[in-house]
Amino acid sequence: MTWEIPDPRQFESLLDLLDDSATRWAGRRQFALRTDDELVLPWTAADLRYRSKLAAWRLRRLGLQPRDRLLTWSPSTPAVPAIYYGAARAGLIVVPLDLRMSPDVIVRIAERSDATWLAVGTGLDAPDPGAAGLGNLQIRTVEWLTADPAHQSASLLDEGGLDDPFPPDWEAQVDAWPRPTRDTLFEVIYTSGTTGDPKGVMLKHGTILSTLEAITRLFPAREHRTVSMLPASHLFEQAPVMFFGMMIGADILYLRSRTPRVIFEALREQRVTVMVGVPQLFQLFWNGLEREVKRQGKEKTFRRALNIASYLPYSIRRLIFRRIHSQLGGSLRLMVSAGAYLPPQLQENWERLGIPVIQGYGATECGPAAATSEQDHPTGTVGRTLPPVEVKLAEGSNEILVRGATVFDGYWKDPTATTAVMDGDWYRTGDVGQFDERGNLVLSGRTKNIIVLPNGLNVFPEDIENALADVGLEQAVVVETAPGRIEAIVLSPDAPPVPTASSPAIKPPETAEEMAALRKRIEPMIKQANEKLSQHQRIDDFRIWPDADFPRTHTLKIRRGEVQRWAGSSVELKTVDD
Repeated sequence: MTWEIPDPRQFESLLDLLDDSATRWAGRRQFALRTDDELVLPWTAADLRYRSKLAAWRLRRLGLQPRDRLLTWSPSTPAVPAIYYGAARAGLIVVPLDLRMSPDVIVRIAERSDATWLAVGTGLDAPDPGAAGLGNLQIRTVEWLTADPAHQSASLLDEGGLDDPFPPDWEAQVDAWPRPTRDTLFEVIYTSGTTGDPKGVMLKHGTILSTLEAITRLFPAREHRTVSMLPASHLFEQAPVMFFGMMIGADILYLRSRTPRVIFEALREQRVTVMVGVPQLFQLFWNGLEREVKRQGKEKTFRRALNIASYLPYSIRRLIFRRIHSQLGGSLRLMVSAGAYLPPQLQENWERLGIPVIQGYGATECGPAAATSEQDHPTGTVGRTLPPVEVKLAEGSNEILVRGATVFDGYWKDPTATTAVMDGDWYRTGDVGQFDERGNLVLSGRTKNIIVLPNGLNVFPEDIENALADVGLEQAVVVETAPGRIEAIVLSPDAPPVPTASSPAIKPPETAEEMAALRKRIEPMIKQANEKLSQHQRIDDFRIWPDADFPRTHTLKIRRGEVQRWAGSSVELKTVDD
């Protein structure tokens, strides 16, 4: 089979992409769901197209009209993209909710989007609309909306009422409905909303297709298989996995379980070739590998092999670590990281196994702006600008500005917030960076987090936090507690990047002796980080956070404002959590 990447510029909407995939990859499985014990919903693109038509027909019969907003709230499953495409066929606007959002944020999003309907997932890990304050909405499950009428169970029929007719020409009727264009609004993705003011990012069909155009420059034209590990409510999952993956004929496996056993079994069974995720996810995987090496008593051999591997070709590295690769399916050849700082040591660890790690930079508002590549993936940078995007630095502040067809159309019914982040047709990211001598973008920090010292020098907390991560303190928040005084608020060096059942949160010290022992362990790490920092960046002192984990948003970002307030900062708090 010839693995040719289609040109997204040929499509007028995401429905055109779906039609092309249904023809181009006819008969090839592209979506499936793995439960704890079995593989279900093995759908081709043609299957997905058919299910999207079923969803579109039912949504219209329920009374939804073009431009109505449809909330979606479900664990990842092939039915979710079917709902997205079905809503697009019916002329609706999708408003995806994240499973980790707090109830108050969810209620505000429902109110701000003026949504009256919710498509919700089912199962043990599915959300409870009533508990989240959405009991006033009209609700249908994603399973009912996408179910084949010929195989509907009685329970699914009862959910929508026994009167669920499909006339003989129903599919022809759906095909005759007006189709969206590049200028049609596809979805509104809300930001995390920890300030009580969630903002809805409006993304048109053309915006997402232009995002796919940028992504075509990242992935080689070959067979791709992946396990989806990110929420389908995020653009970072939708663009490179759900939409781009289907466009290139990839095989995408969704997981209902997040237990380590199921994840690693899925990686092996799927024979994954590429993984798309955030650094926390890749750190969790690495921690799992290290635990297994330690369990087998092979730590010294493993470390010695890692040191040698850095001098060898990738093919030889894969041969040296063939047993580890077999645990990952034997075909994993690329990792794609974005969404947070990628510690150079973590990238180097995976690459010493023979797996290139590329990282990208962007935002929901502007899509991917820059990225490294499989051929050129230096550590410490997020790579070069990705056409059709333009990137420049604002004079004086070095704030990163992005312009192009991937930039969003504004915030839903919030012109004030839109104006605040737009400089003409340039999107102001709020991030600060610089270009190195090779044209790679290097990130420094957030403009809103900047610390201005009494001597006029600027300090970005993220620079210091990255230095701490490099020496082993991956969970840290740097704050200015008094004018010119920089302190680090840290968790234990053993704290996992994200607490899970397999990597539970580390219990904080309970006695003075335990606190003293932990401080003694952390002190040399602070000193080591300071040696890597400029004089004006150095940490004056550190404190240990009293809980097992920092307060976080649903996207797992630390709520800096809460940490600053706990630290009793006497400096005016500029941080606004996002």
